[in-house]
Order: sequence, then structure tokens, then C-alpha cells
Amino acid sequence: MYTYWTAGNQQVQNIVKIQENIMPNIKLMEEALPVAPLKIAALESCRELGQKVNDYIVRFRQDTLRESLDSPLFSSYQLENYLIECKCPRFGTGEAKGIIGESIRGKDLFLMVDVCNYSLTYTVNGHLNHMSPDDHYQDLKRIISAATGKAHRINVIMPFLYESRQHKRTKRESLDCALALEELMEMGVSDIITFDAHDPRVQNAIPLQGFDNFNPPYQFMKALLRAEPDLSVDKDHLMVVSPDEGAMHRAVYFSNVLGVNMGMFYKRRDYSTVVGGKNPIVAHEFLGDDIKGKNVIIVDDMISSGESMLDVAKQLKERGAGRVFVCTTFGLFTEGFDKFDDYYENGYIDRVITTNLTYLPPAAYEKPYFVVADLSKFIALIIDSLNHDITIGSVLNPTDKIHALLERHNSKK
Repeated sequence: MYTYWTAGNQQVQNIVKIQENIMPNIKLMEEALPVAPLKIAALESCRELGQKVNDYIVRFRQDTLRESLDSPLFSSYQLENYLIECKCPRFGTGEAKGIIGESIRGKDLFLMVDVCNYSLTYTVNGHLNHMSPDDHYQDLKRIISAATGKAHRINVIMPFLYESRQHKRTKRESLDCALALEELMEMGVSDIITFDAHDPRVQNAIPLQGFDNFNPPYQFMKALLRAEPDLSVDKDHLMVVSPDEGAMHRAVYFSNVLGVNMGMFYKRRDYSTVVGGKNPIVAHEFLGDDIKGKNVIIVDDMISSGESMLDVAKQLKERGAGRVFVCTTFGLFTEGFDKFDDYYENGYIDRVITTNLTYLPPAAYEKPYFVVADLSKFIALIIDSLNHDITIGSVLNPTDKIHALLERHNSKK
């Protein structure tokens, strides 16, 4: 099937075999008809990411090997732009309406929204308000309402799942995330695509509907190895650590696919006190092998204030860890960067790697420790696969991609 240019070079053969496993997705797309003409509606909160995703899809389809593009079935297949205009203008009272600027009848519509983009503002009776997740969620529903009954299919790409941290009930509390998922399905949404859901079991609220939860470990490793090209990925030099019991499944997968050991911190909380809506952490206790002299990757779904993550990093350094790398899907930085700057200057953290799935303030890109893992190509591949209604098994499972990445990294040493 393939001719290897270096006879007996097992490393090259392994990489090619991995590429063979990934290629069928592309071949399937070339052989399958799209469900309907593709359109992407990136709400204002997600415009920058939406533009990058659009550019990748344009590139994918320009490079297609189809021989039947002249057929009417592919009349809207290769376009210069798949984005449509959509907006939610507001009245002076703060009320709003959703407007779609072009026809979406019969289209396979993908809506993109970032519920964490606090940089956007609106006025209420002359007072300036920053948009909250609730505001973004209402705008999403407005655009869905404008499209319902016209689009062939409506899909929602919500990287940070709305109210995902309120996924379970303790005493007399609301179940906001479950209610939101049910509401979106009742409005006619076919599939919800999200990333690293705080608790994926929340999809049990809609057991008969589409819910796809993706994780970015491949993008993390790609960004980390680009920033730290001398990093040795083996049991003797690297370890993966979970900052708490909730992130264990991420650390277990990461450590297994990298072939390194893992450790875990567990939080001792004061359950007699509530501060900022949660029980304060009294101490972090470590379970795992000796980390002295080893570089450490801390992996979690999000950095909110960062207090917990920074405390873990400090304890790792005090236990003799080498370089400490923080990998988190969502960098929210709700209390700014001052603590991170301080910890970096004191040598407690070496890199903070987060994705561009949510809004990042311009100040983040100026930090010497900050690294962005770009997921726009990943999202473009997801959209293109779903538009062709083909399997996304290879997209969901990044193991082969990580192994190929490590092969290339180790071959450079």
C-alpha cells in the first residue's frame, strides 16, 4: 500500500500506519453526500473563533478530490464563506431580538456561542452591563428561534457548556444545566457539541438526543512540545498530576497515552463554612509516586480563579518537581493574572496552556508563561464530518494522533 523510503525504519512505518488510521475519515467525506448545504452562524461572542473555523472548512473543501462537484447535489459545496450574518440588537430597556441576515431554509446550520465572553457589553436605561453567561444563552435561543422551522437541521457548538458547574443538586438547588439542555432540544436543536464538560453525565438529561463531548489532549501536547521542544516524555522524566478527584479521569487517560506515571491531590474542605458560594479548601493532600526531579503536567477542565491550581503547583515545587506545566481547557482567570504572574516569578509554574475555546483577554497573550492551544481546525473537522453524517470515532479518540506526535518529537532528539 505504501512504499517506505527508509527500509527497516520502524519509526517511519509506525507514523505512516497511524496516518492510515486517520485517513479513512477524509476518504469517507469524499464518498458521502452532505446532509444539507452547510452554514455556520457564529454569534458575536464567538466571531473570531468562527472565522478561523470557516477558513479551515473552506480550505478542506477546496482541496477535495471529488469528481462530481458539477452535480446539483454539490451546488453549495465549495464556497468562499460558510458564515452567515446573525445579530441580537437590543432596545434601550435591555430587551433584545435575534436576526438572521440571509436565508437558511434547507441548510445544515451550526450555531457557535461562547457563554464566557464577558468583554461584550450592552446598555440598560443608560447603564453599561457586561454580558453574562445568562445573556449569551438567551441570545443563542433568540437565533435558534429565528431559524426554527426553516433550517434543515440545527446544531449548537457551545465549547463551555452553559451552567455545567451546576450539574447536580445539593439540597434545595436548581438543576440549571439539565434544564438548559432540555430547553434547547425542545426548541428543535438536533445535536449539542461541547468540550470537556465539567461532568459529562449531565447528558443523561437528554438520553434520546445528540450530545457530543470532545477533549483536547492532543492539542495540549502539540502546544506543550512546541513551547518546550527539549521535554522528555517518559516515566523517568515526566509525570501527570490531577489537582483533585474530579479530574482523575483526565489524568488517567493522559498518563496512559503518554506512558508515564500519575499522581493526585485531594481537597480537604471546611464544610462548616461557605465562601463565595463554595466550601473553602483547607489543604491539598498528595497521593502518588515521588516526583523529585521530574517535570509535571497538571491537567484539569478549567481555571476559574486559579487559586486551587496554583496551590497544587506550589506544593509540587516544594516536593522537588522540575518544571510544572498547567494544561486546562478553559482559562477563565476570573480574578485576573496577578497571582499567576507572582507564581511564575517565584518559579512555581513554568507554563499555562489553555485553549482558544473561550474568550481570552489581550493581556493573556503578553504573559511569558502563557501558551494557546488552537482548536479551530479541530472544530472545523468536527463540523465537516457531521455535515457529511459520517463517523467521528477517529476525531473523538486522539490516541493515535498523540502517539504520532510523540514519534515525531522523539525522532528529533
